[in-house]
Amino acid sequence: MTVYTVRRLASLAGISVRTLHHYDHIGLLKPSDRTAAGYRLYAEEDLLRLQQVLFFKELDMPLAEIRDILDSPGFDRVEALDHHRQLLQQRMVRLNRLLNTIDKTINKLTEDTMTLTDEELYEGFSREQIERYKREAQERYDPELVQESQRRVSEMSRDQWKATQQESEDVARALADLADQDPAAPEVQALIVRHHAWIEVFYPCSADVYRGLGMLYVQNEEFRAFYDKYRPGLADFMQAAMTVYADAVLEEMAE
Repeated sequence: MTVYTVRRLASLAGISVRTLHHYDHIGLLKPSDRTAAGYRLYAEEDLLRLQQVLFFKELDMPLAEIRDILDSPGFDRVEALDHHRQLLQQRMVRLNRLLNTIDKTINKLTEDTMTLTDEELYEGFSREQIERYKREAQERYDPELVQESQRRVSEMSRDQWKATQQESEDVARALADLADQDPAAPEVQALIVRHHAWIEVFYPCSADVYRGLGMLYVQNEEFRAFYDKYRPGLADFMQAAMTVYADAVLEEMAE
């Protein structure tokens, strides 16, 4: 018959020798025998009882209650194991649900805060176009504004970037609907206020910078094409409305 010392049993069960001493002390798991020197010796029956103890502990049952169950005359080990199995399966289902929830939350948080890639920033453009735009920005525009814009964009979450894109789309469409009005009309200027605020998400935009941006909309073929797709002539209309706003509002704010 195989016997186990307290150290060997502790190693097999993944618990400490001190825990086995405690189980012996409270009558939860007494060794089947002892050596002449008084050292504990455990038999296979003791291993099976310890297995039950550990299963019940996994279900957060108090040690005294575990002892009473195991010592009861009607205790059936097979029935108990089957019950343990059912309870552990139920716990696995709950834990898997929790793990799925955690994974979804991590994915959501990671997706929202992950640094935007060039492809996301220039969605719809080829890699060659992306590189050209970045190079032209460095060559044509104020280096400090370019650097500031890049810094701000790098700090945006994906949700913030999507919201910024949506605001650009909304303002352009709304201005296209009003493009037959006077660029100085209150309804038009209210939208230009939003457009200027959208620009300032990326960099500080003074009267001179805003006027220059308006000129870029009509002089640069790609900018013109971008706005004219909403309505032919929209780039010219925006340039005129932006100049009105720069002259009437931004200049006064700078004084």
